[in-house]
Amino acid sequence: MKKVTARGQTVEEAVERAAQELGVGRERLEITVLQEPSKGFFGWRQKPAIIEAVLVEEEGKEDEEKAPVQIDKAVRFLEEVLPLMGLKEVKVEARQGEGHVLIQLSGKELGLAIGRRGQTLDALQYLTNVIANRKEESFVSFVLDAENYRERRKKTLEQLADRLAKEVIRTREKIALEPMTAQERKIIHTHLQNYAGVTTKSEGEEPNRRVVLWPK
Repeated sequence: MKKVTARGQTVEEAVERAAQELGVGRERLEITVLQEPSKGFFGWRQKPAIIEAVLVEEEGKEDEEKAPVQIDKAVRFLEEVLPLMGLKEVKVEARQGEGHVLIQLSGKELGLAIGRRGQTLDALQYLTNVIANRKEESFVSFVLDAENYRERRKKTLEQLADRLAKEVIRTREKIALEPMTAQERKIIHTHLQNYAGVTTKSEGEEPNRRVVLWPK
């Protein structure tokens, strides 16, 4: 929490000085008047206005300030573990996304980092979140991607969902998909939630939980 004490001939002048010292607009300050200005006898010994100004953090600002610490921990973890997997020429880049930090891997032999149906990538993402947020007061969500795999997989799953939904409508019989992660099941559910003639639900226990398409 940042705060300053400022003086001026008027309260207004003291507030302006506090805003200049903190380098923010007046709307970002919470003001407490410690002393009202007053004039002494015949104008002698005039008392200045004294205020205390506290900088009010913008929503989400505190988490943004903490995020670089976790980003550094996440990048450092991946730079240490990837060479142990035989991936010595992989570049790790992090950038702020909407509600998460995206870590993009680029380089050679990234298939090893992705794994079968993204299983290795998901495992690395899970470990990155655990390591980066350990002993931190706030939680920063990390999404790990390589060669734009996440978007390519999303399109593949949506195309699969469209094809199977048409099959369910045609045959009037349910179809169970292969076991998927919660993230991939969500893609199927979201894509088909407004699909006429088909409803979806997840069945089974992890790690064999799967989406089942039913005719309405």
